[in-house]
Amino acid sequence: MTPPDPPPPARHHVRLATASPGSHPSGLTSTMQHLAALTRRAAALHADLLLLPEAFLGGYPRGSGFGTVVGDRTAAGREEFRHYFKGAVDLGDLVGEAGAGGGVKWVRRELSPAGSHDGEDGLGGVRGDGTREELEKLSRETGVFLVVGLIERAGGSLYCAVVYVDPVRGVIGKRRKVMPTASERLIWAQGAPATLRAVSTTIRGIRLNLAAAICWESYMPLVRQALYAQNINLYLAPTADGRDAWLSLMRTVACEGRCFVVSSNMAVPKKSESEPTRSVADSVPEIASPVAASFPPHHGHRRRKSVVVEDGHEIVLCCDEDGGQKEKEGQKEKEREEQSQSQSQPHSQSHSQSHSQTQVQEQDGEVNGRSPAPASADSAKTEWSSRGGSCIVGPLGDVLAGPQWEDDQGIIWADVDFEDCVRGRLDLDAGGSYSRNDSFRFSVDGLDLEPLPYY
Repeated sequence: MTPPDPPPPARHHVRLATASPGSHPSGLTSTMQHLAALTRRAAALHADLLLLPEAFLGGYPRGSGFGTVVGDRTAAGREEFRHYFKGAVDLGDLVGEAGAGGGVKWVRRELSPAGSHDGEDGLGGVRGDGTREELEKLSRETGVFLVVGLIERAGGSLYCAVVYVDPVRGVIGKRRKVMPTASERLIWAQGAPATLRAVSTTIRGIRLNLAAAICWESYMPLVRQALYAQNINLYLAPTADGRDAWLSLMRTVACEGRCFVVSSNMAVPKKSESEPTRSVADSVPEIASPVAASFPPHHGHRRRKSVVVEDGHEIVLCCDEDGGQKEKEGQKEKEREEQSQSQSQPHSQSHSQSHSQTQVQEQDGEVNGRSPAPASADSAKTEWSSRGGSCIVGPLGDVLAGPQWEDDQGIIWADVDFEDCVRGRLDLDAGGSYSRNDSFRFSVDGLDLEPLPYY
């Protein structure tokens, strides 16, 4: 029996939600349909804001080399890039100075119609491929504020970007990744630091100042400081990092910035070894997400068993065929879990109002704070190229929901009180009094760091 949807959040609380879906293997159209279904499920859970992973639209090309080594490129690799480029999203924006795009003019739809140049008439006054309009329509119809990671094409370049979509005002901002990591630099251009601009919205009468740091930008202290300086109370972290260490970083950011942190990463099943290997260029539909696909599970190996305890550490047990050994290891697992829970007990008794709203408790088959994924008979045998790990963290570093491992269907959520951010500023304000800005000077090209008001 399907558990009932949870009641709306309590007064003065906002329900933040995230998930770990992979892009659809059939391409952008199917991924948009998947996004719409997730958003409607989030709306049924009374979620106010939903964050989706880095490169969710357009695809994260994990494992693709595009036929490139130092000093050489192949024709097949160039064709692979052409397909990946065609599978990206066109939001009708400009390249702009240093990759800044059209900025406020693009947000306000003040750019010249597509195709116009030197006074020529535009082609129907439409900019982009309609993705912006589809996102705005979806947000408006569901009432969910959407923050979506995507691959954006502008001119002849691709940018890893995040778009903020308000249910009432439509798109209120977009930013481009300022520092693609490692091989990402081959296929994604650098965005301008000016796009680090925070945006504000009002949900349930509560003001949210929010901004996104994309993946390893969260390892850049100056990027984090640029967001803290704008007085954000919601830090969004779409990522492709599925390591256990990511949760530690998110807890650090939350505690350092005295803000709520929501992170989202794809959970991507591995491709079956029985299925022939194909590059991104093998077919246009595959390009939108060459690896973030729901491939058949690999049955040749058993997935190791593990348990992720509250502090984010994973206790791993080998899957032994011997029944006695399995029972013995199971007992060790139980003892370790109990010991870990005992050690973390002070943390779980945090006075934070937001944390108390999302304690994990089984109620009528549903876990509070998580919309469970449909059970699968093959789920225990599935191996993952990316395990997900989406999470929500409070401003004192408390993990409120997640990490969501190996679950590409469910939604996790937390009801939070944004006054907790103000309470946290009692002793730490990284963008204000604690920054010693009388002695240290910090500026960002093209970005106004004047702090946004809380109210």
